[in-house]
Amino acid sequence: MDAGKRVNDGEQATMNGASTMPDTPPTTASPGVTRRWTVIASGLLLLALGLVVLFTKRHEFLSPVALVVVAAIGFAAMLLQLRFRKEADAIHSPLWLNIIGVVCALLALGADYFRIGRRVLDLVAFGAVVCFGISGALILRRIRRHPTPK
Repeated sequence: MDAGKRVNDGEQATMNGASTMPDTPPTTASPGVTRRWTVIASGLLLLALGLVVLFTKRHEFLSPVALVVVAAIGFAAMLLQLRFRKEADAIHSPLWLNIIGVVCALLALGADYFRIGRRVLDLVAFGAVVCFGISGALILRRIRRHPTPK
């Protein structure tokens, strides 16, 4: 062949109708697919946090409900990170602590319906944030002890 007419093997195989890709699909998910879902989940959580910041007035950030919402978004980010890890079955946060945090968060969100006073609302919201924070810290500690195999 002439130097101007040279074609690499992949282009030549495609021109001849042959495929260079294997006929069988891969049996395991590639790291790129897992990484893609991690990035999508992170983007959705950032979107949720951005919407909270955009549509919340300055004085409402002092509200316990806003504190609970931001803490819940952060805790959801932690749980999603744990979900996308390979050894997710080996790492758990205490279920009772999560249940207490969710109950406190629901009480803080429904404070008007339950006619909870301001001081009790502050305590309940703080309790939810503390439960989410402790649970997140326990998850991070266990993640550090079980490094991801490469």
